[in-house]
Amino acid sequence: MADLSHAHIEAFLEMMSAERGAAGNTLASYQRDLDDLHSFLAAKKVSPITAGSRDLSAYLSDLGKKGFAPSSQARRLSAMRQFYKFLYAEGLRGDDPTSTLDSPKKRRALPKTMSEDDVTRLLEQAAREADDPSPGQYVRLRMLALLELLYATGMRVSELVSLPARVLSQEGRFLIIRGKGNKERLVPLSKSAIHVLQRYGQARQAELAEAGDNPWLFPSPGKDGYLPRQVFARDLKAIAARAGLRAAAISPHVMRHAFASHLLQHGADLRIVQELLGHSDISTTQIYTHVLEERLRQLVQTHHPLAKTGENRE
Repeated sequence: MADLSHAHIEAFLEMMSAERGAAGNTLASYQRDLDDLHSFLAAKKVSPITAGSRDLSAYLSDLGKKGFAPSSQARRLSAMRQFYKFLYAEGLRGDDPTSTLDSPKKRRALPKTMSEDDVTRLLEQAAREADDPSPGQYVRLRMLALLELLYATGMRVSELVSLPARVLSQEGRFLIIRGKGNKERLVPLSKSAIHVLQRYGQARQAELAEAGDNPWLFPSPGKDGYLPRQVFARDLKAIAARAGLRAAAISPHVMRHAFASHLLQHGADLRIVQELLGHSDISTTQIYTHVLEERLRQLVQTHHPLAKTGENRE
């Protein structure tokens, strides 16, 4: 039965890839979660194909006892729900045992972010280093281009490092980004990002003159052909430290949060930020609404016709 269960998990993953266009990272996450569920049930001599709601509830409880955060438990439950919906749709089960399971209550986690001053210090440090004509300037200019694009667009790091080289020929103020689910979105570029991208394009052309053409904007000799996101994350912490910032608190994802938070602080509409970030659901973007609270309070206090009438009534 164990082999049969694994076969059904593989069939589920193939469906998610072929029919829903799930990304490689998403598929890997589903496989890890379902394999973990399989191991838990196997220890109790239960197959995932025949498991009931109580078995699955026991699994979630076990995760809680092991210290898994509610968000991690919710992700495992989401994978289970997708899997059992697949089994039901394929006629491999006559019911969905996840239908009666409650989602773990999540604590509202505020995203880590950076201040505008910190972002400015980081970009200024990168610009100074990129202007240094000594050997290695290409790599320093690449870092400046990465940072400018990341902060200008709020891209996911995986989207950033895998940008195609053809963006260099798109002489416009917008960038087309291919994100989760192979969906494309259009994001505007800042003037500084456009300028740095042009500088980097010239340096890239000179660097690759003898090595031949490469389809990626940020080429690398690695297996994927483009700069690994782990390398960028490591180099980001290093330049943050040189800028006098706390490197442990800075990552590509933190800069993505900074992009969203700073837009909202300056009056951007939440749904526009949702589109720019590539969130399919507005609820995902709403984690940023905490940055709006003070601005909205001041807005009401300043402009609402009844905001100051209390003083007149006293």
